[in-house]
Amino acid sequence: MSPASQSLISRHVAVVGAGAAGLVAARELRREGHSVVVFERGNEVGGTWVYTPRVEPDPLGLDPDRPIIHTSLYSSLRTNLPREVMGYRDFPFVTRPGENRDPRRFPGHREVLLYLKDFAREFGIEEMVRFETEVVKVGILENGKWEVRSKKTTSFDNENNDTRNHDYEFVNISEVEIYDAVVVCNGHYSEPRIADIPGVNLWPGKQIHSHSYRLPEPFTDQVVIVIGSSASAVDICRDIAGVAKEVHVASRSLADETYKKQPGYDNLWFHSMIDSAHEDGTVVFRNGKVVLADIILHCTGYKYHFPFLETKGIVTVDDNRLGPLYKQIFPPALSPWLSFIGIPWKIVPFPLFELQSKWVAGILSGRITLPSQEEMMDDVMAFYSTLEASGVPKRYTHLMGDSQFDYCNWLATQCGCEEYEEWRKQMYHATSKNRIPRPETYRDEWDDHDLVLEAHEDFVKYTSKQKS
Repeated sequence: MSPASQSLISRHVAVVGAGAAGLVAARELRREGHSVVVFERGNEVGGTWVYTPRVEPDPLGLDPDRPIIHTSLYSSLRTNLPREVMGYRDFPFVTRPGENRDPRRFPGHREVLLYLKDFAREFGIEEMVRFETEVVKVGILENGKWEVRSKKTTSFDNENNDTRNHDYEFVNISEVEIYDAVVVCNGHYSEPRIADIPGVNLWPGKQIHSHSYRLPEPFTDQVVIVIGSSASAVDICRDIAGVAKEVHVASRSLADETYKKQPGYDNLWFHSMIDSAHEDGTVVFRNGKVVLADIILHCTGYKYHFPFLETKGIVTVDDNRLGPLYKQIFPPALSPWLSFIGIPWKIVPFPLFELQSKWVAGILSGRITLPSQEEMMDDVMAFYSTLEASGVPKRYTHLMGDSQFDYCNWLATQCGCEEYEEWRKQMYHATSKNRIPRPETYRDEWDDHDLVLEAHEDFVKYTSKQKS
């Protein structure tokens, strides 16, 4: 049944966060006829894509009372997916004219922020956003409505009184409002996970998490150990190798005997995981190698963190499993009034956020129907059982990888829209394949020109609308 042929219900919806997930959630909710307010603690849209040179005072991010800096971007970051794949489906991430635009296929982080701002401008999203407004509590009321308590913030650079940077102080203006539904889009790249290293509490060197990494210069002439094998670890170890005395990369995913020098570098080695750290400054790897190190840099990912959310224990985070969530979005007992956009990782984020948002918007309006609470909970438990039977650790509950495409197609079917484009899927796989033999150059050397052409042929139907 089409939206025009039935009476849709308009809900009053709060969206937490104006990053890539919150922006598209706001658009889809309003398209579906809902009344939307977006709460954004910063003073511009973009979320984690808003770069700041500032870092938190606690380099490991362990202090729960520390001032949070939302972004984890480092200065040299370029996307690890091509722009054709990255963009929202009906707003292609094509090169655009203008000063300071980055035309590269794998652009720097600023170009992604400008794209998100273009998206917000194109669809009039900023008029729904309350900037410099921190959500401090989201709680369910007895009548099923949601209480949202927020506080105004001021953001400024302590040294220059520059309001464009991201240290925040609360001012004494708070507000409590009632909403029909809350969509949580606050991201998951600001609460660091730290590797557990035996003896590290007595080790005298410095430790930081990649959340607080911006530039390589502070590592000049240092012996650095980088822990991790993700995209950030791959980038940062090479960034630092240009100035450091030595860089040693430790990875849990490598066999215990692993010890190899990176071709093209005189000072970059790959090891198995760290076995222990010691008072004399040495770090011992499982391969038996011993390194006298100055710094350990944790590129070890992030924890899901929702300090504002009060659900009376219905929604929990256990070993980085946020749950229970039906289809990674709805807690069955609170559905459809509480939802989460953007929880999965190792994905193509923006198109997945878009499809998740369409589904949530359609369910809230009554156009799409959810299964019963019991059926949803059964589905969640069956999913958990499948993970357990496959030996997947609980902390990888939200890791998707290749399964994202079937997931997105399922969402598309639910929403009554086109399935995931085949070229986008093939381009994602082509990039992953190209990254292995060309870790240094895959962003500038590729062989999927036919897929680029196919993508741009597909984009014409959208870009022509934007120009008219």
